[in-house]
Amino acid sequence: MFTSARNLTQPSTPAALRPLAGSYPPCVGQIALFAPDAEIFAQGERAGFLYRVEFGAIRVYRLHADGRRQIVAFHLAGETFGLEAGGTHSFFAETTVHTGLSKVSLAGEMVPQELMALALRSMLHAREHLLVVGRQSALERIGAFLVDIAVRLGDVDTIDLQMTRLDIGDYLGLTIETVSRSFSRLRDEGIVKFHGVKTIEIVQPERLALLCG
Repeated sequence: MFTSARNLTQPSTPAALRPLAGSYPPCVGQIALFAPDAEIFAQGERAGFLYRVEFGAIRVYRLHADGRRQIVAFHLAGETFGLEAGGTHSFFAETTVHTGLSKVSLAGEMVPQELMALALRSMLHAREHLLVVGRQSALERIGAFLVDIAVRLGDVDTIDLQMTRLDIGDYLGLTIETVSRSFSRLRDEGIVKFHGVKTIEIVQPERLALLCG
């Protein structure tokens, strides 16, 4: 459906990084299980691990002084997060739904090329986010968001959203009411179809892509 270089945002865990056992939630094999809204790490905490999303999703955010939350990234199944430039985390990371994570250490034998690839993918995430929130209208932002998610999930035409309307609003700089109105407009124009609350079928991908410019 959609084709883009953003397929690079689906990284595999570097072969040189071995999953760790340790103080972690209940595990199935090497996968640690988390309930929705569970904190993975907090801003200011010591870094040193990478996390791969085996299923579910993660939101990464920062809290402003006035208490407002700004989500800067979502990480989906197959993606890796947690890489920091320094020794502490710059953001908070939480699950958005029931999520399974594998955890790998940065302290062992490293392969610089693989770490560089992870860093470049993180930069790509950040650049795509800036491009999305920089769009003029709310409808364009929502459209670009759906295209991005569809590409990252493998050019699918049906998306099971792993985040709430509030999460999407905090990611795109929109109110929850504006997010809902934009989804409704895309539905009314026949561009998407809803199957329940969180499942969205992209009926007219060409029109959606055109809307995003």
